[in-house]
Amino acid sequence: MSSPLLVGFLSSLALIAAIGAQNAFVLRQGIRGEHVVPVIALCTVADMALITAGIAGVGTLIAAHPGAIDVAKYGGAAFLIGYGALAARRAMRPQALNPANDAPVRLGAALLTAAALTFLNPHVYLDTVVLLGALANEQEGGRWLFGIGAVTASAVWFVTLGLGARRLAGLFANARTWRILDCVIAITMIALGVSLALN
Repeated sequence: MSSPLLVGFLSSLALIAAIGAQNAFVLRQGIRGEHVVPVIALCTVADMALITAGIAGVGTLIAAHPGAIDVAKYGGAAFLIGYGALAARRAMRPQALNPANDAPVRLGAALLTAAALTFLNPHVYLDTVVLLGALANEQEGGRWLFGIGAVTASAVWFVTLGLGARRLAGLFANARTWRILDCVIAITMIALGVSLALN
């Protein structure tokens, strides 16, 4: 029988590694080398809080009150579509393609964006609170060990994504590469937003 620690690690990694709004933002901040560690810390602590809440039984409450998910659904959809529109605007404006020309983003603004991309996305509640919470509680006595594994996976993922992105900085010295990334971000964010609104 597998260790709850390993099951938690692999389950969390499988859920978090999919491309999404939060990951795209961490990747962009990492490539820019801007407030990377605080953004990684916020995303990791947020996951820790959500996973802990799921293991403690909040997921059961959310599942019993689907209206709680609906409240976040439309706000999250609007935010994602708006963020995608900004990325599309950057991709279409030649003067905005070199991030060195961008005004530096303040730490508060970067953290606020990371928090919004995390907490306004209903999928984060379904993945961390409901799904991981349910999987953890199947481990019975090992549920908190499962949680440690899940949180460790989250920390490893965000550190790897954020700090590893710096290795791509040379590639992203080219404005065309930024245009491609911003187009991918725009398409991803808008598609996620529309999907949230329609499903």
